[in-house]
Amino acid sequence: MRIAFIAAAQVPSRTANSIQVMKVCNAFRMLGHEIKLFLPGQVPEFTWDSLKSHYGISSEFSITWVRSMGFFRRYDFALRAVLSGRQWNADYFYVWPLQAAAFASMLGLATILEMHDRPQGRFGPTLFRLFLRGNGAKRLLPITDSLRLWLSRNYQKDLTGPFTIIAPMGVEIERYPRTQSPDEARKDLGLREGVTAGYSGHLYPGRGIELLFALAQRCPELNFLWIGGEPQAVELWRKKSRQAGLENLQILGFVENERVPVFQAACEVLLMPYQRSISVSSGGDTAQFASPMKVFEYMASGKAILSSDHPVFQEVLNDSNAILLPPDDIGSWELSLKEMRENIDRRELLGFQAAEDAKKYTWSERAKKSIM
Repeated sequence: MRIAFIAAAQVPSRTANSIQVMKVCNAFRMLGHEIKLFLPGQVPEFTWDSLKSHYGISSEFSITWVRSMGFFRRYDFALRAVLSGRQWNADYFYVWPLQAAAFASMLGLATILEMHDRPQGRFGPTLFRLFLRGNGAKRLLPITDSLRLWLSRNYQKDLTGPFTIIAPMGVEIERYPRTQSPDEARKDLGLREGVTAGYSGHLYPGRGIELLFALAQRCPELNFLWIGGEPQAVELWRKKSRQAGLENLQILGFVENERVPVFQAACEVLLMPYQRSISVSSGGDTAQFASPMKVFEYMASGKAILSSDHPVFQEVLNDSNAILLPPDDIGSWELSLKEMRENIDRRELLGFQAAEDAKKYTWSERAKKSIM
Protein backbone atom coordinates (compact mmCIF):
# COMPACT_ATOMS: atom_id res chain seq x y z
CA MET A 1 0.00 0.00 0.00
CA ARG A 2 1.20 3.53 -0.78
CA ILE A 3 0.94 5.87 2.23
CA ALA A 4 1.76 9.57 2.43
CA PHE A 5 2.74 10.74 5.91
CA ILE A 6 2.51 14.44 6.72
CA ALA A 7 4.07 15.84 9.90
CA ALA A 8 5.22 19.24 11.14
CA ALA A 9 8.20 17.78 13.02
CA GLN A 10 11.76 18.93 12.49
CA VAL A 11 13.96 16.07 11.31
CA PRO A 12 16.55 15.50 12.52
CA SER A 13 15.96 16.83 16.02
CA ARG A 14 15.70 15.57 19.60
CA THR A 15 12.03 16.39 20.14
CA ALA A 16 9.67 13.62 21.16
CA ASN A 17 7.30 14.30 18.25
CA SER A 18 10.20 13.97 15.81
CA ILE A 19 11.15 10.59 17.30
CA GLN A 20 7.56 9.38 17.28
CA VAL A 21 6.99 10.36 13.65
CA MET A 22 10.09 8.48 12.53
CA LYS A 23 9.19 5.39 14.52
CA VAL A 24 5.67 5.32 13.07
CA CYS A 25 7.04 5.61 9.53
CA ASN A 26 9.63 2.94 10.24
CA ALA A 27 6.94 0.54 11.48
CA PHE A 28 4.85 0.94 8.32
CA ARG A 29 7.92 0.52 6.14
CA MET A 30 8.87 -2.67 7.99
CA LEU A 31 5.38 -4.01 7.26
CA GLY A 32 6.12 -3.66 3.56
CA HIS A 33 4.21 -0.48 2.73
CA GLU A 34 5.60 2.08 0.30
CA ILE A 35 5.76 5.34 2.19
CA LYS A 36 6.72 8.96 1.67
CA LEU A 37 7.10 11.39 4.57
CA PHE A 38 6.45 15.09 3.94
CA LEU A 39 8.07 17.58 6.33
CA PRO A 40 8.31 21.39 6.34
CA GLY A 41 11.51 23.24 5.62
CA GLN A 42 14.65 22.72 3.58
CA VAL A 43 16.57 19.50 3.09
CA PRO A 44 19.05 19.19 5.99
CA GLU A 45 22.44 17.56 5.87
CA PHE A 46 22.06 13.96 6.99
CA THR A 47 22.92 10.36 6.25
CA TRP A 48 20.60 7.43 6.75
CA ASP A 49 23.14 5.78 9.05
CA SER A 50 23.01 8.82 11.33
CA LEU A 51 19.19 8.96 11.21
CA LYS A 52 18.89 5.27 12.07
CA SER A 53 21.15 5.65 15.08
CA HIS A 54 19.59 8.93 16.21
CA TYR A 55 16.03 7.61 16.06
CA GLY A 56 16.62 3.94 16.80
CA ILE A 57 15.02 2.80 13.53
CA SER A 58 16.03 0.09 11.08
CA SER A 59 14.62 1.02 7.66
CA GLU A 60 15.03 3.76 5.08
CA PHE A 61 12.14 5.54 3.41
CA SER A 62 11.48 8.53 1.20
CA ILE A 63 11.42 11.94 2.89
CA THR A 64 10.41 15.12 1.06
CA TRP A 65 10.96 18.51 2.65
CA VAL A 66 8.34 21.03 1.51
CA ARG A 67 8.87 24.79 1.40
CA SER A 68 6.89 26.66 4.07
CA MET A 69 6.66 30.37 4.83
CA GLY A 70 6.22 31.34 8.48
CA PHE A 71 3.60 33.94 7.61
CA PHE A 72 1.16 31.21 6.54
CA ARG A 73 1.55 29.22 9.81
CA ARG A 74 2.11 25.91 8.00
CA TYR A 75 -1.13 26.11 5.99
CA ASP A 76 0.94 26.44 2.80
CA PHE A 77 3.04 23.43 3.80
CA ALA A 78 -0.03 21.33 4.57
CA LEU A 79 -1.71 22.13 1.24
CA ARG A 80 1.47 21.55 -0.78
CA ALA A 81 2.11 18.25 1.02
CA VAL A 82 -1.45 17.02 0.42
CA LEU A 83 -1.33 17.94 -3.27
CA SER A 84 2.08 16.30 -3.64
CA GLY A 85 0.77 13.17 -1.97
CA ARG A 86 -2.20 13.14 -4.32
CA GLN A 87 0.12 13.52 -7.32
CA TRP A 88 2.13 10.56 -5.94
CA ASN A 89 -1.14 8.57 -5.98
CA ALA A 90 -1.11 7.77 -2.27
CA ASP A 91 -3.72 5.25 -1.15
CA TYR A 92 -3.86 6.83 2.31
CA PHE A 93 -2.78 10.04 3.99
CA TYR A 94 -1.54 9.49 7.55
CA VAL A 95 -1.31 12.97 9.08
CA TRP A 96 -0.58 14.81 12.31
CA PRO A 97 -1.26 18.51 11.49
CA LEU A 98 -4.94 19.44 11.57
CA GLN A 99 -4.44 21.65 8.50
CA ALA A 100 -3.37 18.64 6.46
CA ALA A 101 -6.20 16.52 7.87
CA ALA A 102 -8.79 19.14 6.86
CA PHE A 103 -7.38 19.65 3.35
CA ALA A 104 -7.02 15.94 2.60
CA SER A 105 -10.42 14.95 3.97
CA MET A 106 -12.27 17.78 2.22
CA LEU A 107 -10.61 16.75 -1.06
CA GLY A 108 -12.00 13.25 -0.55
CA LEU A 109 -8.59 11.67 0.01
CA ALA A 110 -8.53 8.72 2.43
CA THR A 111 -7.22 10.34 5.62
CA ILE A 112 -6.00 8.97 8.95
CA LEU A 113 -5.53 11.61 11.65
CA GLU A 114 -3.35 10.92 14.70
CA MET A 115 -4.07 13.23 17.65
CA HIS A 116 -2.01 13.83 20.79
CA ASP A 117 -4.01 16.70 22.27
CA ARG A 118 -7.14 18.77 21.89
CA PRO A 119 -7.45 20.99 18.80
CA GLN A 120 -5.50 24.13 19.66
CA GLY A 121 -5.55 27.77 18.59
CA ARG A 122 -8.14 29.94 16.96
CA PHE A 123 -8.76 27.63 14.00
CA GLY A 124 -7.97 24.23 15.50
CA PRO A 125 -11.58 23.31 16.32
CA THR A 126 -12.76 24.36 12.85
CA LEU A 127 -10.04 22.30 11.15
CA PHE A 128 -10.98 19.25 13.21
CA ARG A 129 -14.64 19.62 12.25
CA LEU A 130 -13.67 19.95 8.58
CA PHE A 131 -11.73 16.69 8.85
CA LEU A 132 -14.75 14.93 10.37
CA ARG A 133 -17.14 16.34 7.76
CA GLY A 134 -14.96 15.58 4.75
CA ASN A 135 -15.56 12.54 2.58
CA GLY A 136 -11.96 11.47 3.13
CA ALA A 137 -12.10 10.95 6.91
CA LYS A 138 -11.37 7.24 7.39
CA ARG A 139 -9.84 6.90 10.82
CA LEU A 140 -9.08 8.89 13.98
CA LEU A 141 -6.18 7.81 16.19
CA PRO A 142 -6.21 9.54 19.60
CA ILE A 143 -3.29 8.38 21.72
CA THR A 144 -5.39 7.84 24.86
CA ASP A 145 -8.98 6.99 25.65
CA SER A 146 -9.06 10.09 27.82
CA LEU A 147 -8.49 12.20 24.70
CA ARG A 148 -11.12 10.24 22.74
CA LEU A 149 -13.72 10.88 25.44
CA TRP A 150 -12.89 14.59 25.55
CA LEU A 151 -13.20 14.92 21.77
CA SER A 152 -16.45 12.96 21.68
CA ARG A 153 -17.98 15.05 24.46
CA ASN A 154 -16.87 18.45 23.19
CA TYR A 155 -17.60 17.86 19.51
CA GLN A 156 -20.77 15.83 20.14
CA LYS A 157 -19.54 13.05 17.89
CA ASP A 158 -19.73 9.28 18.35
CA LEU A 159 -16.01 8.56 18.26
CA THR A 160 -16.11 4.79 18.67
CA GLY A 161 -14.70 1.95 16.60
CA PRO A 162 -14.03 1.14 13.88
CA PHE A 163 -13.62 4.82 12.92
CA THR A 164 -11.75 5.63 16.13
CA ILE A 165 -8.94 3.45 17.46
CA ILE A 166 -6.92 4.26 20.56
CA ALA A 167 -3.26 4.36 19.54
CA PRO A 168 -0.88 4.74 22.50
CA MET A 169 2.81 5.16 21.85
CA GLY A 170 4.86 2.05 21.17
CA VAL A 171 8.20 0.31 21.50
CA GLU A 172 10.46 -2.02 19.53
CA ILE A 173 10.54 -5.11 21.76
CA GLU A 174 13.45 -6.57 19.79
CA ARG A 175 15.67 -3.75 21.07
CA TYR A 176 15.24 -5.01 24.65
CA PRO A 177 16.67 -8.55 24.74
CA ARG A 178 17.51 -8.39 28.49
CA THR A 179 20.52 -10.65 28.07
CA GLN A 180 22.63 -8.68 30.56
CA SER A 181 22.26 -8.22 34.28
CA PRO A 182 22.40 -4.64 35.58
CA ASP A 183 25.82 -5.38 37.09
CA GLU A 184 27.14 -6.55 33.72
CA ALA A 185 25.65 -3.56 31.90
CA ARG A 186 27.15 -1.12 34.40
CA LYS A 187 30.55 -2.74 34.05
CA ASP A 188 30.44 -2.51 30.25
CA LEU A 189 29.41 1.15 30.40
CA GLY A 190 31.91 2.09 33.09
CA LEU A 191 29.19 3.15 35.54
CA ARG A 192 29.35 3.11 39.32
CA GLU A 193 28.57 -0.24 40.93
CA GLY A 194 25.45 -0.71 43.02
CA VAL A 195 21.67 -0.63 42.72
CA THR A 196 20.75 2.12 40.27
CA ALA A 197 17.57 4.12 39.67
CA GLY A 198 17.39 5.55 36.16
CA TYR A 199 15.55 8.30 34.34
CA SER A 200 15.56 8.84 30.57
CA GLY A 201 14.02 11.77 28.78
CA HIS A 202 14.01 15.54 28.59
CA LEU A 203 14.50 17.84 31.56
CA TYR A 204 11.51 20.05 30.77
CA PRO A 205 9.36 21.54 33.56
CA GLY A 206 6.80 19.07 34.82
CA ARG A 207 9.02 16.02 34.34
CA GLY A 208 9.75 15.80 38.06
CA ILE A 209 13.45 16.63 37.82
CA GLU A 210 13.40 18.49 41.14
CA LEU A 211 11.93 15.40 42.80
CA LEU A 212 14.60 13.20 41.20
CA PHE A 213 17.30 15.51 42.49
CA ALA A 214 15.85 15.47 46.00
CA LEU A 215 15.68 11.66 45.95
CA ALA A 216 19.37 11.50 45.09
CA GLN A 217 20.05 13.67 48.15
CA ARG A 218 17.84 11.54 50.42
CA CYS A 219 19.08 8.14 49.19
CA PRO A 220 22.91 8.19 49.16
CA GLU A 221 22.92 4.38 49.24
CA LEU A 222 21.41 4.33 45.71
CA ASN A 223 22.92 5.41 42.41
CA PHE A 224 20.95 7.70 40.11
CA LEU A 225 21.45 7.82 36.35
CA TRP A 226 19.88 10.51 34.15
CA ILE A 227 19.85 10.08 30.37
CA GLY A 228 18.74 12.88 28.05
CA GLY A 229 18.14 16.60 28.13
CA GLU A 230 19.28 19.62 26.15
CA PRO A 231 22.85 20.88 26.83
CA GLN A 232 21.82 23.98 28.80
CA ALA A 233 19.56 22.02 31.15
CA VAL A 234 22.10 19.23 31.51
CA GLU A 235 24.82 21.66 32.52
CA LEU A 236 22.48 23.43 34.97
CA TRP A 237 21.73 20.18 36.83
CA ARG A 238 25.35 19.04 36.71
CA LYS A 239 26.32 22.31 38.39
CA LYS A 240 23.64 21.83 41.07
CA SER A 241 24.87 18.28 41.62
CA ARG A 242 28.46 19.45 42.10
CA GLN A 243 27.37 22.18 44.49
CA ALA A 244 25.37 19.66 46.53
CA GLY A 245 28.29 17.22 46.56
CA LEU A 246 26.21 14.40 45.09
CA GLU A 247 28.54 11.53 44.26
CA ASN A 248 25.65 9.14 43.54
CA LEU A 249 24.13 11.11 40.64
CA GLN A 250 25.45 10.79 37.10
CA ILE A 251 23.90 13.03 34.41
CA LEU A 252 24.87 11.78 30.97
CA GLY A 253 22.93 14.17 28.77
CA PHE A 254 21.73 13.24 25.30
CA VAL A 255 22.11 9.63 24.21
CA GLU A 256 21.09 8.49 20.73
CA ASN A 257 17.81 6.58 20.83
CA GLU A 258 19.56 3.50 19.50
CA ARG A 259 21.63 3.29 22.70
CA VAL A 260 18.94 4.12 25.28
CA PRO A 261 18.09 0.44 26.01
CA VAL A 262 21.74 -0.23 26.87
CA PHE A 263 21.71 2.38 29.62
CA GLN A 264 18.28 1.33 30.88
CA ALA A 265 19.68 -2.20 31.20
CA ALA A 266 22.16 -0.81 33.76
CA CYS A 267 19.30 0.10 36.13
CA GLU A 268 17.23 -1.94 38.56
CA VAL A 269 14.52 0.71 38.81
CA LEU A 270 13.25 3.28 36.31
CA LEU A 271 11.61 6.52 37.45
CA MET A 272 8.82 8.51 35.83
CA PRO A 273 7.89 11.33 38.25
CA TYR A 274 5.70 13.45 35.97
CA GLN A 275 4.13 16.35 37.85
CA ARG A 276 0.53 17.50 37.66
CA SER A 277 1.40 19.79 34.76
CA ILE A 278 3.52 18.21 31.98
CA SER A 279 5.31 20.50 29.54
CA VAL A 280 6.30 19.44 26.03
CA SER A 281 8.69 21.00 23.51
CA SER A 282 5.88 23.18 22.11
CA GLY A 283 5.20 24.57 25.59
CA GLY A 284 1.76 23.02 26.08
CA ASP A 285 0.49 20.98 29.03
CA THR A 286 -0.38 17.36 28.16
CA ALA A 287 -0.96 15.92 31.64
CA GLN A 288 -4.59 14.99 30.98
CA PHE A 289 -3.97 13.13 27.72
CA ALA A 290 -0.31 12.08 27.70
CA SER A 291 1.00 8.77 26.40
CA PRO A 292 4.79 9.14 26.78
CA MET A 293 7.06 6.83 24.77
CA LYS A 294 9.03 6.52 27.99
CA VAL A 295 6.25 4.39 29.52
CA PHE A 296 6.58 1.69 26.89
CA GLU A 297 10.37 1.77 26.74
CA TYR A 298 10.49 1.39 30.52
CA MET A 299 8.05 -1.53 30.35
CA ALA A 300 9.99 -3.30 27.61
CA SER A 301 13.22 -3.01 29.61
CA GLY A 302 11.78 -5.36 32.23
CA LYS A 303 12.66 -3.09 35.14
CA ALA A 304 10.60 -2.07 38.14
CA ILE A 305 8.84 1.20 37.35
CA LEU A 306 8.00 3.95 39.81
CA SER A 307 5.54 6.32 38.16
CA SER A 308 3.38 9.27 39.10
CA ASP A 309 -0.22 8.16 39.48
CA HIS A 310 -1.87 10.20 36.74
CA PRO A 311 -5.32 8.86 35.77
CA VAL A 312 -4.36 8.73 32.09
CA PHE A 313 -1.34 6.51 32.86
CA GLN A 314 -3.71 3.95 34.35
CA GLU A 315 -4.81 3.12 30.81
CA VAL A 316 -1.50 1.23 30.61
CA LEU A 317 0.05 1.00 34.08
CA ASN A 318 -1.42 -0.76 37.11
CA ASP A 319 -0.37 -2.26 40.43
CA SER A 320 0.92 -5.42 38.77
CA ASN A 321 3.41 -3.73 36.39
CA ALA A 322 4.38 -0.54 38.24
CA ILE A 323 4.29 1.30 41.55
CA LEU A 324 2.02 4.32 41.18
CA LEU A 325 2.77 7.22 43.51
CA PRO A 326 1.43 10.72 44.26
CA PRO A 327 3.43 13.16 42.09
CA ASP A 328 4.20 15.54 44.97
CA ASP A 329 4.78 13.13 47.87
CA ILE A 330 8.54 12.71 47.98
CA GLY A 331 8.27 10.61 51.14
CA SER A 332 6.30 7.95 49.27
CA TRP A 333 8.86 7.95 46.47
CA GLU A 334 11.71 7.57 48.95
CA LEU A 335 10.04 4.67 50.77
CA SER A 336 9.23 2.88 47.51
CA LEU A 337 12.75 3.32 46.21
CA LYS A 338 14.21 1.87 49.38
CA GLU A 339 11.77 -1.04 49.18
CA MET A 340 12.89 -1.73 45.61
CA ARG A 341 16.48 -1.76 46.77
CA GLU A 342 15.78 -4.37 49.42
CA ASN A 343 12.90 -6.42 47.98
CA ILE A 344 14.49 -8.11 44.99
CA ASP A 345 11.60 -10.53 44.45
CA ARG A 346 8.99 -7.78 44.12
CA ARG A 347 11.31 -5.72 41.98
CA GLU A 348 11.79 -8.58 39.54
CA LEU A 349 8.09 -9.51 39.55
CA LEU A 350 7.10 -5.96 38.61
CA GLY A 351 9.70 -5.91 35.85
CA PHE A 352 8.60 -9.26 34.46
CA GLN A 353 4.96 -8.22 34.25
CA ALA A 354 5.86 -4.87 32.69
CA ALA A 355 7.87 -6.63 29.96
CA GLU A 356 4.98 -9.02 29.27
CA ASP A 357 2.49 -6.16 29.03
CA ALA A 358 4.81 -4.22 26.71
CA LYS A 359 4.34 -6.89 24.03
CA LYS A 360 0.87 -5.44 23.38
CA TYR A 361 2.31 -2.05 22.50
CA THR A 362 4.81 -2.57 19.69
CA TRP A 363 5.06 -0.01 16.91
CA SER A 364 4.33 -2.73 14.35
CA GLU A 365 1.11 -3.85 16.07
CA ARG A 366 0.09 -0.22 16.36
CA ALA A 367 0.65 0.27 12.63
CA LYS A 368 -1.40 -2.82 11.75
CA LYS A 369 -4.36 -1.53 13.78
CA SER A 370 -4.06 2.00 12.38
CA ILE A 371 -4.61 1.22 8.72
CA MET A 372 -7.93 0.17 7.21
